[in-house]
Amino acid sequence: MNRRAFVKTTAVSTLAASVPQLWLRAAVPSAEDVYQRLDKRRCQKLADVALSTAKRLGASYADLRICRYNNEDISTREDHVESVSNSKDFGFGVRVLVEGTWGFASSSQVNEAQVEKTARYAIEMAKANHSLQRRAVELEALAAHHDDWVMPMRKDPFTVPMEDKVQKLLSINAAALKAGAAFCSSGMAFVREEKFFASLQGSSISQVRVRSFPQFSVTAVDKKTGKFENRHSFAAPRGSGYEYVEEYDFAAEVLRATEEARMKLKAKTVEPGKKDLIIHPTNLWLTIHESVGHPTELDRALGYEANFAGTSFVTTDKLGKLRYGSEYVTIVGDRTQESGLSTIGYDDDGVKTKGAEFPIIKNGRFENYQMAIGFAKVIHRPGSNGCAFADSWDRFPLQRMPNISLQPGKKKVSVDDLIADVKDGIYIMGDGSWSIDQQRYNFQFGGQVFYEIKNGKLGQMLRDVAYQGNTVDFWNACDGICSKEEYYLGGSFSCGKGQPEQGAPVSHGAVPSRFRQINVINTSRTDI
Repeated sequence: MNRRAFVKTTAVSTLAASVPQLWLRAAVPSAEDVYQRLDKRRCQKLADVALSTAKRLGASYADLRICRYNNEDISTREDHVESVSNSKDFGFGVRVLVEGTWGFASSSQVNEAQVEKTARYAIEMAKANHSLQRRAVELEALAAHHDDWVMPMRKDPFTVPMEDKVQKLLSINAAALKAGAAFCSSGMAFVREEKFFASLQGSSISQVRVRSFPQFSVTAVDKKTGKFENRHSFAAPRGSGYEYVEEYDFAAEVLRATEEARMKLKAKTVEPGKKDLIIHPTNLWLTIHESVGHPTELDRALGYEANFAGTSFVTTDKLGKLRYGSEYVTIVGDRTQESGLSTIGYDDDGVKTKGAEFPIIKNGRFENYQMAIGFAKVIHRPGSNGCAFADSWDRFPLQRMPNISLQPGKKKVSVDDLIADVKDGIYIMGDGSWSIDQQRYNFQFGGQVFYEIKNGKLGQMLRDVAYQGNTVDFWNACDGICSKEEYYLGGSFSCGKGQPEQGAPVSHGAVPSRFRQINVINTSRTDI
């Protein structure tokens, strides 16, 4: 027996031995069968046990989430594979509300007896938490939904042979080396997420979605000086199948990335000072994430979230009043955008996302927070806008970002049009290092590729660039944005929040935008 056959056989044997009772039918299924889909009928029976137990023991609200995850990661460098991992995770969580206090418990043993026991644990947890509760949770009216939602995709990445994925990555590395890169690493990450949700309100929802993240990084080295520069791929993670990997033009980008990495070795260091910036969405998505996404989370604004990433300067007295940006700035939150990492039919509170899209900033004015259930009455709003997410079956759902995107301008405007009206500025592409304070107000962002702009013309490459500012002044300095033809969807495969930390996927779309007189610093620190 060869190594591949041995690994496959032993993996199947181990998996079959650990199949939980949820999967048992008239005959014991094979390991290949049990990971095909959640059995909704069986899930509903387990939900009936959890919800009836919780109600009998005094819960005014309860829900059950049964989740299964499949994660795959592949890493290569130059002409070899560095690592391959494939993991599966399966379990459930029960959440209850008792006298205005949440309780939560979970288990990886998915059977009726354990579900009942776990529901009891959740009730006990809520009662234990009650003495610590400063403010009772008041739920809004919640609609019941019965639905099956599956993310549209043409090719499930978990059905693509490993050999094909590895060959794709090694071909990217080879092209970079042939073009003059000293090193090239590349990788792919995939997540398949399946969830069943049921609540005392009567919801019964099954959902499936997939996330894909192909990427590479090239390194150029000056052999005389020993200096080196990197350029990472601009391919963003997406809520998409393997067709995204196949259709992205890595062959062209890796050549451009290699050329730009080599150019960076000889690029002119930037002169610090106030400059006009044209920021490409491959960079701007991260600025949106940190300076708009996190500060407009309502739990952060209320001070409920502080340990991991701080609170927010956008306190509730600013709702509907704060001039967050210029009239060019309209930023929308949604969980329905095509290929968005946060896109799904229903959030982890069972709130329907279609129709729940909302402007966070509209023509510069701060209009809405992101919310999960139980927060709306605090700010006198009718209800959640579908922003709850838990990264595992054993995690309590938190308020997490939807897709948050800067809307394109209605008038047709190109990058060249924006550049034409800049006398002294910089064109910035690609995300880099960043820093922001605990109120999400003062910040600094770097990038990957920088070009000088002089008298309306794109000039030579620059290096050692970072821009600084505060959130309100920065977004109010925006005086031009491109139209939809220039739209790009960036995002984070896993954004951290909470204690214990949870990671959530989120996309941020944007168009190239112009910002006037932003402070630029030189990061080379030659004065030290």
